[in-house]
Amino acid sequence: MSRALSLAARQAVTAQETAELFLILLSIDPGTGETPSRVVNDTADLVSRGETYLAFPFEIELPADDAETLRRVRLRIDNIHRSLVRLLRGISAPPRVILEVVRHAEPDIVEAGPFALQFVSVQYDARVIEVELGAEDILNARFPAGDYSPADYPGLF
Repeated sequence: MSRALSLAARQAVTAQETAELFLILLSIDPGTGETPSRVVNDTADLVSRGETYLAFPFEIELPADDAETLRRVRLRIDNIHRSLVRLLRGISAPPRVILEVVRHAEPDIVEAGPFALQFVSVQYDARVIEVELGAEDILNARFPAGDYSPADYPGLF
């Protein structure tokens, strides 16, 4: 699958050596009407398109690029503060996650994404929090979504 990258990103990706730094931006929307939490995998906060992303260490494991497996992204976060586990325990509905890749030199240009994902599963222990993210499963969605029943549509029967 081809991607539309900026000229500077293409040069950085294809160069033998580069000083360009690609950053991953995560926006986590709990779906409760609160403002989304925004974090960047960097050591300093970053402003992208007018939004401030807080520096927070995390790792992302992308899925294999084949047609056989279901696309899942693994997110590993160091369990550095108890508030993270408290936040996870308080979630009633799976939050939506937007993943984007930007260059540090020009954080307002999104090089890849936005990718809309949802929490699939969460596991944690004293050291690490692992979140499995997945896209909405539209291939197994019911079609048509509704039923034509006498209770809902009495004029058809």
